[in-house]
Amino acid sequence: MKIKYKVKENDKFNSVNSVLDNQFKISTRLRTKLIKNKLIMKNGNVCDSRENVKIGDIITINLDYEEESENIVPTQMELEIIFEDEWLLVVNKPAGIPVHPSILHYEDSLSNGIKYYYNSIGLKKKIRPVNRLDKNTSGLVIFAKCEYIQERLTEQMQEGTFKKQYLALVSGILENKKGTINLPIARKQGSIIERCIDENGKTSITHYEVLKEYDDYSLVKCTLETGRTHQIRVHFSAIGHSLLGDELYGKASKLIDRQALHCYYLEFIHPVKHNITICKI
Repeated sequence: MKIKYKVKENDKFNSVNSVLDNQFKISTRLRTKLIKNKLIMKNGNVCDSRENVKIGDIITINLDYEEESENIVPTQMELEIIFEDEWLLVVNKPAGIPVHPSILHYEDSLSNGIKYYYNSIGLKKKIRPVNRLDKNTSGLVIFAKCEYIQERLTEQMQEGTFKKQYLALVSGILENKKGTINLPIARKQGSIIERCIDENGKTSITHYEVLKEYDDYSLVKCTLETGRTHQIRVHFSAIGHSLLGDELYGKASKLIDRQALHCYYLEFIHPVKHNITICKI
């Protein structure tokens, strides 16, 4: 688990640090860890990150160091792995289990299952989910196998190059079959869970397209431009088309016993291979 870069003729890097900053975009926190553990090399030898570089020098970052997730109990569970390589793992999370452990779900979250899987393949790394889904939302969750991958994918989310698409069943028939919901979202006063539309909230943008209509509900594809907590649920409730089965922002449904929401598509630039990676179910 190493990343390398060979200094080229037209590069303007004057030190190892400048390669870390501009080529790898290593955070200060991660850089401190790498320096402390002597994991930065120039031409195969451990180096001081302040050293100068010249054309042809090869800078290597060793990310093989071991980590522990001592607060996460390994729990054997069936995982539907959609994609995996040395750097990351994408799984299809079923509805009914949270991504993270909590007091009520100390041993049965998706992270517990990932911890068990990591142990089974001898991977001693922290559990790092990159995107998060509500307990009763199903779909794709990506886990970074090291801190560097987590940083790069989080950066893509902030820049809007990490794409997430969902399928939702919403109540009623939408007048506009394609559009954008741009309504700010904030935490509802007095609640630690519920969100609401608030003019003082954070910018929240959901693009949607109706794929199919039924008697009194519609199948909608949603593409998130922002990723606020409960964004799709809050937005469709706000325009009068709450998700089927969403008892927090709508009402119960005889068709489904949870909010009808599924993350079916992820697209991102692989932080190491630099190719567009698409996961779809």
